[in-house]
Amino acid sequence: MRLESITEGTRLALEQLRANKSRSALTILGIVVGVAVVMAMSAMVSGIKTSITDMLLAGGPANFIVMRFDPNAPRDPNRHGPPWGRNPAVTIAEASRVAQLPSVRATNPQVGASGEITWGGQRITDANIEGDGEAFSVVQGGSVVSGHNLLPTDVSAARSVALISPQLATDLFGQVDPVNRRVRINGQSFTVIGVYKAAESLFAGEQKHRVYVPYTSAIKYLGAWDGFITIAVRPANDADPGTTMDQVTVLLRTMRGLKPGEANNFALVRMEEFLKTFNRLTGIFFIVMIALSSVGLLVGGVGVIAIMMIAVTERTREIGIRKALGATQREILFQFLIEAITVTVIGAALGMIIGGAGAFAIDALSPIPARVPLYAVLASLVMAAVAGVAFGLWPAWRAARMDPVEALRYE
Repeated sequence: MRLESITEGTRLALEQLRANKSRSALTILGIVVGVAVVMAMSAMVSGIKTSITDMLLAGGPANFIVMRFDPNAPRDPNRHGPPWGRNPAVTIAEASRVAQLPSVRATNPQVGASGEITWGGQRITDANIEGDGEAFSVVQGGSVVSGHNLLPTDVSAARSVALISPQLATDLFGQVDPVNRRVRINGQSFTVIGVYKAAESLFAGEQKHRVYVPYTSAIKYLGAWDGFITIAVRPANDADPGTTMDQVTVLLRTMRGLKPGEANNFALVRMEEFLKTFNRLTGIFFIVMIALSSVGLLVGGVGVIAIMMIAVTERTREIGIRKALGATQREILFQFLIEAITVTVIGAALGMIIGGAGAFAIDALSPIPARVPLYAVLASLVMAAVAGVAFGLWPAWRAARMDPVEALRYE
């Protein structure tokens, strides 16, 4: 009986949609918009999370960074100035000692700068300049596609050499081989020794114009500040990351003369911490996504109530006849709820198609690898069904409570 009621309710709902196309389209529009927003935003968030996870795996999921302060730590309101103001800078000597630990595979001291790079008549003004050590590709992944990597002597002698990203090589040199060409970086002459392709990630497109130079050269020639050196650490393959971090902590505390009980004046940040920070940010997007979709569902729900109330009114005599033939209140209630759920599920299906098309467009036209996750599809269907029950309950209850005698008299 219940299966027959579901089939009958679905058939009647489809007939109502066909008979009143314009009204039905306006009714389910809010449902379509709400579900499409959920699908598109879920695809974006899922794609970004996948890309960041891949980036962490490419660079080594066990990697961590030694920094002057923890960027995730709350700021002390009792302190004036920047949160790192009282912490001593991370030094190259500390990076060298950390690299000697048996549980460490490699370290990469890093500094950052920005500026322009020119060659001939070509000029790139948004170059992102990264000062690195000779082991930077081991620590952060990626590979040299032409030329060669930084050498230890390049770093120790602060030589004016640079690797550039593939996109920068194309935009600056065109079809010309950039290796061994002389360029000017922020007015200083450098020799391009190779083209370096970073590990694939969401941010590869945003960092297309990248220059990699010895950190010593970045400090000496390009204005990079040695007061904000960071050390990227890659543990040995057979080492426990937690143990490695403990050893680095003990070493740095010893080198800095910290006494037992004194707080660390440096920070060790694992790559997973950056993912946790991102997850907090995506949590905000998730709340916005729910809020936007809720508005669409609310608008669609009002339409569902309206169309179901009209359906109840138009079919008053039918309800009276069914009750006269023995239909119970529960059967009438169930039938109209099925009709309401059918309307919202159709809206959800259209919303999923539109949202999926939007995700495909985002994937094709932007660097975000948007992919619709399975949970978004299931959530959309469940959300539509719940909306059908919530907004169809009052019209269904009204139909179920009708007096059969009065219903039969209705014209």
